[in-house]
Amino acid sequence: MIEKLRSFFERSFPVTDEQFEFIKTMFIPKKVKKGEFLLREGEMTRYSIFVASGCLRTYTIDDNGKEHILQFSPENWWTGDISFTSNVPSKCFIEALEDSDVLLTEISSIQKLNKYIPQSSAQYESALQKSMEAKNQRIISSLSATAEERYNDFLKKYPSLVQRVPQHMIASYLGISPETLSRIRKQQSLKR
Repeated sequence: MIEKLRSFFERSFPVTDEQFEFIKTMFIPKKVKKGEFLLREGEMTRYSIFVASGCLRTYTIDDNGKEHILQFSPENWWTGDISFTSNVPSKCFIEALEDSDVLLTEISSIQKLNKYIPQSSAQYESALQKSMEAKNQRIISSLSATAEERYNDFLKKYPSLVQRVPQHMIASYLGISPETLSRIRKQQSLKR
């Protein structure tokens, strides 16, 4: 599990064995079963989560009890909630969609890691920037793109998840009904 984290870091900079030994001390390995929660609404977020294998989803539930999926996190993705850095209760749930292996790290560990390995700090800042850009793009898309355009964007962003995630969850992520998603998929299959 931890070797996947090394591969993640090495996409940005070479990691020495000594650095990797330090990196390993900053993470807590955890196996989570399908349906298990890593975070519930109202809890304080203690960890940023690296998904070594499996898939997680981050979602909220509105006042009417409707789920709104904010993000899927398959292997080699990071997830968490903004309350991780702001020290306020979370408004999100993070749940395993599959049996998953994750690595948990606290903000203090990230700070130690960034101090010990300066290249890690640049990678962390870049990841935060990309996350903000992706969220902004998602907001723009939800306001201006058609349902079909949003589905095509989903296919580009999460190509491996179409067969792994239930259709009603994909529809929730896209902000459309499962029936609309079925229609889009059927139309696209007829075009092929």
